Amino acid sequence: MLAMILCAFCTWTVIILFISSFWLTLKKGIIHLKTLHEIPCSGCDYFTNDYRLKCTVHPKKPCSEQAIGCIDFEPKTSACNACQKGRRKLC
Repeated sequence: MLAMILCAFCTWTVIILFISSFWLTLKKGIIHLKTLHEIPCSGCDYFTNDYRLKCTVHPKKPCSEQAIGCIDFEPKTSACNACQKGRRKLC
């Protein structure tokens, strides 16, 4: 009888710990995603959309959390590099 009570207690403890761990992980993930959505790089004129050099002003911090609040942010214009897809000169 005592073994059954101890087993049930351990089972419920594991279930509660699993649910609380899952909830905390989900909460941290949502907070991290909200932070990532604040990164302004894709709407900046200096963002090249090229994997070799993503930003011409700050090459080390584009598309990262360091780019939030970038003082060199300029809204995209129609003449920006990233907007000119397919308009490259042939050599």
